Amino acid sequence: MLLPVIRAFIFDMDGVLIDSENLYKVIEKELFQKVGVEIDHEEHVSYQGCSNPAMWSNIKERHQLPHPIDELVRITEESVIQYFSSLPEIQPMPGVVDLLNWLKKKEIKMALASSSTIEVIRVVLAKTHLEQFFDIIADCTEAGAGKPDPAIFLLAQKKLGIPKENCLIIEDSTNGIKAALAAGIYCIAYNGPGSEHQDQSAANWRVSRFSEIIEMLKRELK
Repeated sequence: MLLPVIRAFIFDMDGVLIDSENLYKVIEKELFQKVGVEIDHEEHVSYQGCSNPAMWSNIKERHQLPHPIDELVRITEESVIQYFSSLPEIQPMPGVVDLLNWLKKKEIKMALASSSTIEVIRVVLAKTHLEQFFDIIADCTEAGAGKPDPAIFLLAQKKLGIPKENCLIIEDSTNGIKAALAAGIYCIAYNGPGSEHQDQSAANWRVSRFSEIIEMLKRELK
């Protein structure tokens, strides 16, 4: 077995529940131009999975930006919320609803742990109609740090009240996988849209379809 008893799943949001990474890249590129900084592709993808404060802290230090980090984070949050709120709905990743339904029927607890703020998470959950599945939510503000720091996953595990060895994390980004492993929790890497430039080699297991996870669980939970 992968775990003694699988009692909880902790899901990342962007790149796992929804295909949003490319949308963030467009929003962020516009913001980079607005503040007068040039970020190449390699540097930009290195921030995938990071919280906005972590991303802007790195950019400010690396490119000597004069703007306060709080201001950069605020305008980013406003842009993201405005964009997602303008959409009539957001489509979940292919197959993820089947996995969520399967886990719910098996009475396996589910948490959402994202480097986004709770305001962005709430908009996404409302637009995808996925609110019903999650027992708890952990965001970067409540955790006090964004990925690759493990704080978000440790907060989610604590709020679930389930031991680490009975939890499983689904991530897509290099930073998210680092955070999961630093938290000491088994990590499945989802190799889906938007993760093409992410190094997932450190994950415990890698899948390209959520149905693979259901098949694995059917064997493990017999």
